Amino acid sequence: MNPKNLLDLHIHTDNSFDGNHSAIFLCETAVSRGLRAVALTDHLEMDHFFDQNFDRTAMQSYFEIVKARSAFRGTLVVLAGVELGDPTYDIPQSEALLRQYDYDFVIGSIHNLRNTADFWFLRYDEITDDEIRTLLEQYFEEVLALARWGKFDALAHLTYPLRYICGEHGRKVDLHVYAQQIDAILETAAKNQLALEINTSGLRQKIGVTMPNLDIVRRFRALGGKRVTIGSDAHFAKDLGAGIAEGMEIALRAGFSHVSLYQNREPIEILIA
Repeated sequence: MNPKNLLDLHIHTDNSFDGNHSAIFLCETAVSRGLRAVALTDHLEMDHFFDQNFDRTAMQSYFEIVKARSAFRGTLVVLAGVELGDPTYDIPQSEALLRQYDYDFVIGSIHNLRNTADFWFLRYDEITDDEIRTLLEQYFEEVLALARWGKFDALAHLTYPLRYICGEHGRKVDLHVYAQQIDAILETAAKNQLALEINTSGLRQKIGVTMPNLDIVRRFRALGGKRVTIGSDAHFAKDLGAGIAEGMEIALRAGFSHVSLYQNREPIEILIA
């Protein structure tokens, strides 16, 4: 593992509703930890873009990231990124946003089913196994629609609901039940030349594994996937870079020799070892 090639491409500043530190402070932390590049990827939840003021978040986040990029030029590669949450729930607004800002890197994610709360808020101790199965089937169907839309760079935390279902609530989920749906997502992502994110936040949470896990990353490679990105999904400076080396090791074990970073929406391949 080349320590000079550590990249963290999923970080939230205090412009995210659940972020806690400024872009400048996060970049200072990245430099102190020897990272080569970071992508600052604040939340924009596209199904609530105006009613929850994400239009203002977009402007403020982009402005502060560009300032940080200028301040750290020559010291740290700072990518202007964004995490588009549920973009397929409002495709016209999502596509308008991507025309408005010159992002380097765009993450696509699904955080909730349509007209439903984020998976974080659901009470899994009050629903049956069959209801959980239905939730996950609907979730993977929405992720497939996201991959088909494909106007982003990396598919984030594919197994996101398991962070709460399995990690926080201890409910058992057999992912083999959803193998056909997951394969369809991976095949579509590969066809559309999307990267699969290895989200390392699970390594420091109760779920205890990356999202997705090694088996799914390996399956992505087998189904034609060419690119992976690694992100800590840090919302605090203390978590910046956490698990990145482990995520890169998973990429290697899955058959990838490089990880990707993006500048001007174009992938640049970085050798892992």
